[in-house]
Amino acid sequence: MNSPLLPTYARADLAFQEGEGAWLTATDGTRYLDFGGGIAVASLGYSHPHLIAALAEQGKKLWHTSNLFRIPEGERLAQRLVDASFADYVFFTNSGAEAMECAIKMARKYQSACGHPEKYRIVTFEGAFHGRTLATVAAGGQQKYLEGFGPKVEGFDQVPFGDHEALKAAIGPETGAILIEPIQGEGGIRPVPPQCLRGLRQLCDEHGLLLIFDEVQTGVGRTGKLFAHEWSGVTPDIMAVAKGIGGGFPLGACLATKEAAKGMTAGTHGTTYGGNPLAMAVGNAVLDVVLAQGFLDKVEKTGLLLKQRLAELRDRRPGIIEEVRGEGLMIGLKLKPNNGEFTAAARAEKLLVIPAGDNVVRLLPPLIIGEAEVSQAIARLDSACAAMEAKETTKDGAKA
Repeated sequence: MNSPLLPTYARADLAFQEGEGAWLTATDGTRYLDFGGGIAVASLGYSHPHLIAALAEQGKKLWHTSNLFRIPEGERLAQRLVDASFADYVFFTNSGAEAMECAIKMARKYQSACGHPEKYRIVTFEGAFHGRTLATVAAGGQQKYLEGFGPKVEGFDQVPFGDHEALKAAIGPETGAILIEPIQGEGGIRPVPPQCLRGLRQLCDEHGLLLIFDEVQTGVGRTGKLFAHEWSGVTPDIMAVAKGIGGGFPLGACLATKEAAKGMTAGTHGTTYGGNPLAMAVGNAVLDVVLAQGFLDKVEKTGLLLKQRLAELRDRRPGIIEEVRGEGLMIGLKLKPNNGEFTAAARAEKLLVIPAGDNVVRLLPPLIIGEAEVSQAIARLDSACAAMEAKETTKDGAKA
């Protein structure tokens, strides 16, 4: 099919016309259970009445003003994020990549403001994904995203995931910060152990470095805490969030301590659309739900149930599922067969999942799911596993 869209996505021949809760309805009327959540974006599912009401109400009043003027709803949302986190300041963006750009610039500006402009380098980790801009693909360091876009933006030093000695060796006189995802998303749902995050905090404190967390995918309730780093008891100096904070509306944020942000004075950074009234109304509506009493406890409980049921499925289908990993409703299935083929097999069972690195498929359902959706997902995953087993048997028979 010819399309005027730039062909940068290998899109499935499937389109949706409406959604409700964790369900999407295709243009042919077929219903799909969405355990991809628009890649962790649809945090409150589809057609959530509180989000619709907030968007409609604000849409009738005022969509956009410039950041040259005060935006009261933005001040309110920022204060709520500050009250619920380590941060003193918030900068709103349109996306996770922009939030990461802000974080990177802030870290460099901090060292410069402290009299160390030479300390511009940031240590990052192999398998990371921080966005698609020239700086964030350089930070991620994955060759498949860098190829053809050279020269690579200077200032990022990758070390192997989980190699503490390599990390210590990478810190030099030009190092200004360490950047990490508490759980690698695109890298295959690889959690960083709490003791490692504590070790990073200690290293940063010892060497005068800033600790930056990329919580674009892990934040806003995804793991059963508002932010994933809360499980470790460690706080960063700077943090990027997006995806779930807008529930599907383009919204991101860079959070920082007063100390880390001290170089970010008037004129040092900006955005045209970031933090406009429409986005802020939606962001506040998302927090109304996520911060309501009992909501995060339910996410944690549902995540544990899903993980238990998936462990049982792994035991039944050891030829297909090698490992279940993740936290809360951010779960990865490490597979033995190809993850792209498994994604297609799940889609044939009317279940949407998302492929990732390390031959993993991600389960990132809306945070509002319950036992019924978990049971449905397990049944459909089981059928997908059966289809993959039959396919492997056919392959083996053909080889014989």
